[in-house]
Amino acid sequence: MSSSDLGVFLKARRGNVQPADVGIRAQRGRRVAGLRREEVAMLAGVSVDYYARLEQGREKNPSPSVLNALAGALNLDADLREHVFRLAGLAPTPWQPADDAVDESLLELLAAWPHTPALIINRQLDILARNDLAAALYSGFARMDNLVRMTFIDPFGRSFFTDWQRAGETCVANLRLALGHAGAQEAVQALVAEAHAASAEFRVLWSRHDVRGKTAEAKAFRHPALGDLLLDYNAFDVRSAPGQQLVVYQAPAGSPSAEKLQLLGSLAASAPVSG
Repeated sequence: MSSSDLGVFLKARRGNVQPADVGIRAQRGRRVAGLRREEVAMLAGVSVDYYARLEQGREKNPSPSVLNALAGALNLDADLREHVFRLAGLAPTPWQPADDAVDESLLELLAAWPHTPALIINRQLDILARNDLAAALYSGFARMDNLVRMTFIDPFGRSFFTDWQRAGETCVANLRLALGHAGAQEAVQALVAEAHAASAEFRVLWSRHDVRGKTAEAKAFRHPALGDLLLDYNAFDVRSAPGQQLVVYQAPAGSPSAEKLQLLGSLAASAPVSG
């Protein structure tokens, strides 16, 4: 197989995928059959120039993560995914859907931390579980469902994240990292299409191609009832459920934020947040 074979295949498959199939709203009068190159590149998290070189046979060594992302963008099933890897001269990577079920022991652990906001997220930054204090911390959002939507689509995100620009950059870089994992691609690409349509800032940050995992750092928030909080932040991989992370916030002992977090815990205990 040659790189030109791969390019011919990608172009043909692109013509068979409709915008609605991948969550893109098509404008009236659209004349393109299938997806545009720009749309495939956006969904796969690569530059338009790079994707054009792939179709033209000028890019000869796409990585497995790029092929996985393209397979998701083009709605390839297991057989077609295996075929595109063979065309690129690579062994196909195992594909299996991500499991978003949170283990009961983790749920018990979250509940056992009444003074520590904690939550479980997956690769595309869906919030799978949270304790009462985390729910109280994020109570100003219309929905506590996904960190990308909360940052870029929910208007409350602008005031809640004190350094909104940094929060947005981190969020997008974390999301792009998920594109390399086959089991998360369909959900990631749907989320990218949604945020891309809703937010000009997301479009700019997505085009930068920053990739970064979650790291330990301080996070600054502005809670609607308690004002500014500065919380230390740590993320831990859940070994029993690849792709899930445990996120924990903590305020430095004796700090004003620690006092506010204690007050938030009292409020959460007296009036638990549902959702």
